[in-house]
Amino acid sequence: MEQNAFDVLRERGFIYQCTAEDEVRELLGKEKVRFYVGFDPTGSSLHVGHLLPVMAMRIMQKCGHTPIVLVGGATALVGDPSGKSTARPILSKEEVAHNVECLKSQLQRFISVDNAIFTNNADWFAGMLYLDFLRDIGSKFSVNRMLQAESVQMRLNSEVGVSFLEFNYMILQGYDFLHLHRTYGCRLQLGGQDQWGNITCGTELVRRLEQNSVYGLTMPLLMDKDGNKFGKSNGHAVWLDVERYSTFDYYQFWRNTDDSQVEKLMLGFTALPVDEIRRLCAPGGNINRAKEILAYEATALAHGKAEAEKVFCAAGTKFGFADEAGAIPTTSEIAKIDLAAVRRVAAADLPTFNLELPAEGINIITLLVQAGLCKSNSDARRLIQGGGAYCGDERVATIDRTVTAADFTDGALILKAGKKNLKRVVIG
Repeated sequence: MEQNAFDVLRERGFIYQCTAEDEVRELLGKEKVRFYVGFDPTGSSLHVGHLLPVMAMRIMQKCGHTPIVLVGGATALVGDPSGKSTARPILSKEEVAHNVECLKSQLQRFISVDNAIFTNNADWFAGMLYLDFLRDIGSKFSVNRMLQAESVQMRLNSEVGVSFLEFNYMILQGYDFLHLHRTYGCRLQLGGQDQWGNITCGTELVRRLEQNSVYGLTMPLLMDKDGNKFGKSNGHAVWLDVERYSTFDYYQFWRNTDDSQVEKLMLGFTALPVDEIRRLCAPGGNINRAKEILAYEATALAHGKAEAEKVFCAAGTKFGFADEAGAIPTTSEIAKIDLAAVRRVAAADLPTFNLELPAEGINIITLLVQAGLCKSNSDARRLIQGGGAYCGDERVATIDRTVTAADFTDGALILKAGKKNLKRVVIG
C-alpha cells in the first residue's frame, strides 16, 4: 500500500504550515492530486537553498501525485519581495527567457518528466490586458490584507520601502494558482515558509472565483548551525551549475556539514529510509560515514551517479574514507563502490619512490627524508611528533618506528606527510 505523501513529508520534516491540515492529508490519501511549485528564474541556476521544495515534489511524485513545475517567466520580471530587504534587480525579458530554459533543464534532473507538467506563467500573462486584469482579479484583493503580509510589513518598516511593482507580486502569484486550477485541476501549492502570504492569496482567490477548496503547504526555511540561510559556502551560493560550482566542491559542501545538521539534511535531501538515517546519525555511530553518504546521495541527485562516484573516490583518496572496510550497512549505492580498486588505481597515479629495503627494515625518519616528504631528520621528527606522518592509514606514533616488508602490500606502501602530501613507496 502506498504511503500517504502527507505522512512522509511530515516524518521527514518538510511541513511548516498547512491550510486545513486534516483535509490535505485526507485528500492526498484518497486521490491522485495535481500540485504545483513555482521557481522564479532570477538567475541562470538554482542553488541548494532551492532544493527543499524540489525534494518535496519528488516525494509527492513517488506517491503517485503529479507535479506542475512552474518556472515564472512573468513573475521574475516583477520580483518577489518575500525575504528580501531590497528590491531584486530588474532583468531584461531576454535574460529571463534564457534563465527559464536553464532552470527547466536543471529541474528535469530531479523530476521525472513522464508524470509532470512543466509550464511558464509568461504564457498566460504575456497577452493579458492590464485593465482586464485589474477589473477581474485586482478587484478581488483587499489592500488592507495585502499590507498585513509579512513580506510587505518587513519592507514597509525599512528605509527602502516596497515599490508598487513588487506590491503586485502576490496578486500575480495568486492568479497563477487560479490559472493552474482552471487549466489542470491543481489542488495544492507547495513553497517555502516565506511564501505563506502569497500562497494563501491564491487559495482565497480560487475559493472566491471558483467556489472550490484548494490548499497550501509550506516548508521550513533551512538554517545552518550559525543561523544563516542554508546553501552558502564561504558566503557564496552553492550553485547546481557546474560552471559556477564544481561537482567536487558541491560534494565537499555536503561532506563538510556540521555534525548537528547531518540527520536533518539526510531526511530532507536523500531518499534513504528514515530508520536507516536515524541509525547512521545515532550518538556513538560513525558520523563521518553518514556525511559521506549524504554528500554522495545529494551529488548523485544533482549531477548523476557517475559524477557522484567520481568525486566520492577523489575526495576519499585525498582525505581518507570513513568506512573503507564497508562495515556500516547502508542501502545507498555508495556501498557498491569497490574502494580497494579505487585505492589501487589512485596509488598507481601517485609519485613513486623506489626503495632498496634492508632485511631489518628502515627507520621511519630516514624513509620520510629519502622519499622526499621531509627536508631533514629534524623536519621528519617534528612531523611525527605533531601526528602528521602516516604509513598507509596508520598514524606513526613514535620516531622509533621501523618500516619492514610486512608494512607493504603487493610491494607498495603509501607514505603520507599530512593528509595531502603522499608518496607511493615501492620495494625495488
